[in-house]
Amino acid sequence: MLSSVLTWKNPADFSTDNFLLLSLKLNTATKLIHGVVHKLKKTRLKNKNLHKSLTLLISVVWLANGLFCKVLNLVPRHQQIVACILGEDYSRPLTILIGLSEVVMAVWVLSKFKSKLNAITQILVVVVMNTLEFILVPDLLLWGRLNSLYALLFIVLVYYNEFILNKNIAQQTA
Repeated sequence: MLSSVLTWKNPADFSTDNFLLLSLKLNTATKLIHGVVHKLKKTRLKNKNLHKSLTLLISVVWLANGLFCKVLNLVPRHQQIVACILGEDYSRPLTILIGLSEVVMAVWVLSKFKSKLNAITQILVVVVMNTLEFILVPDLLLWGRLNSLYALLFIVLVYYNEFILNKNIAQQTA
């Protein structure tokens, strides 16, 4: 019916009934579009808030492990792990360097600078560190070899936050 209203040839054929019908359909379409746009805006806002929260959580993990566990040596087990893998002689300075690197990672996460490269770097660092620890010093890990499960969950979190959630936000704003 709408197509017949929109394709009239003679203006005299366009009746008041056709005009009212067209007006009603356009009003309904406008409300539908407005509803969809509103829902997309709410979804985008929820996704942005979730992305911000996950970004903060990820950076806190790096900060806590780097600053508190390694640099401030509040968890001496981290230095023991470094000593077993890299040697006792320089385990303290190496633990501090690793910790400072993790603090830098936390800042990089928060900066959102080259976030895809950052996510890939995080994933690779977690895989390498946890593989070495799994093979060489499983007895020093907080949960033993089960630590690899927590590492995998963290990797999935980093991946989801950057490559799924962040991509969805970018697509919603485009």
